Amino acid sequence: MNSFTIHNLEKPLATLLKARAREQGVSVNQFVKSLLEQALGVKPAPSKNRAHFEKFLGIWSKSEKAAFDRATSDFEKVDEGEWR
Repeated sequence: MNSFTIHNLEKPLATLLKARAREQGVSVNQFVKSLLEQALGVKPAPSKNRAHFEKFLGIWSKSEKAAFDRATSDFEKVDEGEWR
C-alpha cells in the first residue's frame, strides 16, 4: 500500500475537502481516495479476506427474515417485574 502527501493545498480547497468528507460521513483520506478512483476510472481492489466471508454476506430471503423474527421475538418483550 502506498501513501502520498500533498503539499501546499489552498485553504479553500482544503476546507471544501473536509466539508464534503464530513457530509458523506467519511474521513478526508477516504473521500480523496474515492475522488481519485472516480477521476482515474479505477475501483479499489477487493479485500484479501473477502473470499473467506462471502458465504456470510448477502440479503436474507423473506422466509429467512420471518424465521429470524420468530426466533428473536422474545427479545422484544420487557418483563416489568425484572425492572423493579
